[in-house]
Amino acid sequence: MKLSLYSLLLLSSYISFAQLSVQNDAYVFVKNQYVYVTDDVNIDDADSKIYLRDEAQLLQGNGTTGNSGLGQLSVYQTGTVNQWSYNYWCSPVGNNSAAFGNEDARVNLINDATGLTSSVDALFVGGYDGSASPLSIAQRWLWTYQTSDQYLDWVFVGAIGNIKPGLGFTMKGNGTGLTGSQVYDFRGKPNNGTIGNDVATGLNTLVGNPYPSAIDSAAFIHDIDNQASINGTLQYWEQDGTVGSHVLQDYIGGYYSFTIDATGTLITDTPAPFMTYNEQDESFPLPVPDNGNKVAGRYIPIGQGFMVEGSAGTPAAPATVYVRNDHRAFVKESDGESYFFRNSLDAVTAENTGIQYQENGLSIIPEDYKRFRINVDFSDEESQYTRQLVLNFHDSATAGFDYGLELIRSESYDSDAYFSLDEKVYSGQAFPFEESLVIPISIDIEQQQPLRFRIFDIQNFEDSQAIYIHDNDTDTYVNLRHLDYELNIEPGNYTDRFTIVFTSQTLSVNEFDTNTLTLNQNNTLHQLSVQNPKGLDIRSIEVYDVTGKRMIQVQFDAIEDEYNVSTLRLSDGVYVVNVSSDINPTAKSQKVIVKN
Repeated sequence: MKLSLYSLLLLSSYISFAQLSVQNDAYVFVKNQYVYVTDDVNIDDADSKIYLRDEAQLLQGNGTTGNSGLGQLSVYQTGTVNQWSYNYWCSPVGNNSAAFGNEDARVNLINDATGLTSSVDALFVGGYDGSASPLSIAQRWLWTYQTSDQYLDWVFVGAIGNIKPGLGFTMKGNGTGLTGSQVYDFRGKPNNGTIGNDVATGLNTLVGNPYPSAIDSAAFIHDIDNQASINGTLQYWEQDGTVGSHVLQDYIGGYYSFTIDATGTLITDTPAPFMTYNEQDESFPLPVPDNGNKVAGRYIPIGQGFMVEGSAGTPAAPATVYVRNDHRAFVKESDGESYFFRNSLDAVTAENTGIQYQENGLSIIPEDYKRFRINVDFSDEESQYTRQLVLNFHDSATAGFDYGLELIRSESYDSDAYFSLDEKVYSGQAFPFEESLVIPISIDIEQQQPLRFRIFDIQNFEDSQAIYIHDNDTDTYVNLRHLDYELNIEPGNYTDRFTIVFTSQTLSVNEFDTNTLTLNQNNTLHQLSVQNPKGLDIRSIEVYDVTGKRMIQVQFDAIEDEYNVSTLRLSDGVYVVNVSSDINPTAKSQKVIVKN
């Protein structure tokens, strides 16, 4: 189909073409729907335009001609960060020219929208901060990243550096609000067809969705070529927007990890580790950033960038990760299953996939799966954060790596928690469920500190099924469905101390009786009491502050029904109490709040 001079096509519903050619000063305006073109799109002349508005999208088939033209396709995407934080982007357009085929993008292809179809070039500034009106983008934050695991290997592109089709780039937002809402107008030749970028084993590459339409993460991850070249985990950058600094050392951020099974019905994800979850205990003294808990859906929206890790190739002889027209789909961000990486805590039902979400933003898994999540809380002298781990259970899972069900992690902190398999670090693993399972959790501790294990998001388990954390050093079993496990831990690398198990048949009667110990802080009397109705041989009571410093140690040589310890000299705050018996170095560990 050709649109000649002065012609105007308003598309308000789905329409399909074999080819689409826009000539002279004609334009195509698409609102809230999509255009499907089997082969090529030719926006022939400089004044020819295609406008995609109100979540309209362009999808294309498997024709081999390639797009061309001096005109431009215009499509919007909204950034979600402020002037101190990064979004990861991937341009849906490249340089517009008469040549057929995709061309490199530049950040200066982004425009500042001034009306429904009008725009002006975005400005680029050399300082630290961008601004919204007129749209000014700080050049110093525009970088790409390919086949590396070193921070120094980010490549600066600025406003005019060439960016290969499908390669992602970083860009900071503007303004000082906790979240950004800047509309960016991408203008150029629409990308089309198969697009590949280099990856290498164990190294990261910043890629993204290169099309003016959504793509299906399940189709992308389970593409037969991609299964051989990447580990199947998509990593979305998240940064705490409450930290008002451009200094690298001040950044608080990390990667939200995402994968999905081949059917597209089971999402497995874990958040960035700087966030601390406190739904089970609001008094635990760890901060929860206001700008946190971002999630991704099945469909990757226009402009979204993310990291992938290669599982094949070397920097000298790289493998390739592909995006294809077969991965494309018309899914609007307002549908709830495709949105630019952002906060989403509302309960959502995605009509396109049947995936449902809880009110906390976590997905509901299919009935034939089981799942729970472990939150491991760290609190040393310098930082306080939670690492979340997720476990899936299904008959299809194996003892080895299960692509699309497990999360391989590229980053770790000095104090951290993880699963381990074949010398790789995991945030999520999958197993066929059996009560005899023993699942090790590795813990790295840089300095002495309190450590806490919590469980939540328990799905499709019987209420009677216990889920224990087993401390092999103390032979302590704690059913996490009833009680958090807290302890004070020394520095070290603990690869076989903590395991998740589902039976506790090795528990002795005396060990079971330790659960009858009751700790109570009486702030009126400035006194900690330990009730001992079973007459355990209590040897000591120790009190630690949140940095791991021991503040009180009292030893006993007689069995009593009740032990009392004065807390009058303690400052107001939260403390961890450890009670030791004759058979168990940590018979009881519990947090108390002192208010003098």
